[in-house]
Amino acid sequence: MNDEKIKGRDLIEMGWKPGPAIGETVRISAEMSDQGVDSDTIKRQINAIQSDPKAYEDDAVWGDVAGILLKQQARAIQPQLRSEPAPLRVWGRELIDEDSFKQINDAARLPVTLRVALMPDAHIGYGLPIGGIAALEGAIAPYMVGVDIGCRMHATIFKRNPIHLKQKPALYEQLLMEHTFFGHKAPPRSERNQHPILDDPRWEMLPRQFNNLKDLGEEQLGTSGGGNHFVEWAELTVLDNNPMDLEPGEYIALVSHSGSRGVGFKLANHYSSMAENMAFFLPKQMRKLGYLDYKRGEGQEYEVAMTLAGDFARANHEVIHERISTALGRDVVAATLQNHHNYAWRVMREDGTPIFIHRKGSTPATQGALGIIPGSMAAPGFFVIGRCYDDDHILEHPSLNSAAHGSGRQLGRKQAIRSLDSKQVRNSLEKKGVTLLGGGLDEAPDAYKDSRQVIAAQADLVEVWAEFRPKIVRMADDGGRSLGKPMGDKGWGSRGRRKKKRRR
Repeated sequence: MNDEKIKGRDLIEMGWKPGPAIGETVRISAEMSDQGVDSDTIKRQINAIQSDPKAYEDDAVWGDVAGILLKQQARAIQPQLRSEPAPLRVWGRELIDEDSFKQINDAARLPVTLRVALMPDAHIGYGLPIGGIAALEGAIAPYMVGVDIGCRMHATIFKRNPIHLKQKPALYEQLLMEHTFFGHKAPPRSERNQHPILDDPRWEMLPRQFNNLKDLGEEQLGTSGGGNHFVEWAELTVLDNNPMDLEPGEYIALVSHSGSRGVGFKLANHYSSMAENMAFFLPKQMRKLGYLDYKRGEGQEYEVAMTLAGDFARANHEVIHERISTALGRDVVAATLQNHHNYAWRVMREDGTPIFIHRKGSTPATQGALGIIPGSMAAPGFFVIGRCYDDDHILEHPSLNSAAHGSGRQLGRKQAIRSLDSKQVRNSLEKKGVTLLGGGLDEAPDAYKDSRQVIAAQADLVEVWAEFRPKIVRMADDGGRSLGKPMGDKGWGSRGRRKKKRRR
């Protein structure tokens, strides 16, 4: 046996860094030595691999060592966290928990982050907090967009006095129960709607594993998700000099909140996992902030998927509102408005570098942009108009032209279910004249911050031009103990309609 076998300390003296490459090299060197290869020849081979591991990537003997060295090189050239965090501006500091601050400060340390902001409705999320905004240079981060890609608000204003909601409550309840579908429920195949989104060429641009995703889209088109998603009838008060040129006064509004359903969920999971795996250079607790380089194929691929999911979310609302507006009478429609959150908007530098403005649970508040900021099922929400800069100067505004997207949670879902009393919540809703269809204790009004405090904390970002107060609210039954009328009541929903059809 050759007594001059290569040892780990020999490799370290030759400039190798401690790690798995040394162990594998020592093993191979020992085998070569046992086969009679002299140590000088082995050392020359080792030096050659160290100098140019790419040349040995496919070598039958040294390929594994070369692969390890290449990975080490890749890690060595990965960008480092910023020594000074990107600028951060906070609205409503006293309304925000400490965990959300930690998350937004982590986002501010990414090497690609230009600016971050935090809205008064902020609460902890995955990676970026809900209510967080981040501008990334040349990169897009799936978890900063969120799992429900393109979640949005949509409202139809009807030229009817809110007194109708009190005079004919059964009619308005029936419209919600007949024309909305929540959670895992979907319209029967014979009643599915059509929409141009189903003919969009981007379905065919998705990776192969999503070949059947359009089928899910066809099934879930015009439906709403669980959790805090809702469709509601509300009393609307429109102020003077509003941007839609409506007569000031009282109206009925149909307001909905939902997103891209299973379509967005599947796409988000795929690309979030990809970005997290590519974020090996980040500390473990920050890897959900992983991002995709836009110059690489993954970043552009995700943008296609994100925009498709966002447009699918828009289509869901359009179908829901069309069904209900047609049933109520399209002649009484006064106006519609919408906005979305959970999205990354691309703006371009003069040199062609893309900047992505990530708004995770945040409303665009560009100067003149219309938005909807809801409260809870028993608290007022607001129609607003943006007061920030124009889009050409978005990077100069400390909020990145953004505002809150709702009241924001002050109790987590499990905490709300444990600490709130369902009987007391029902009594409170009754006193406030709110009828709830479905809905869980985790969505009780006390689980949310005060919507008036939240809107007051961002008066410099948006101006209120209308206020809506929920009166008949439909939600999914998936959040702990049900608060409202159960979805399966006889005569309600699609099951009831199918029974009636069989009796004809």
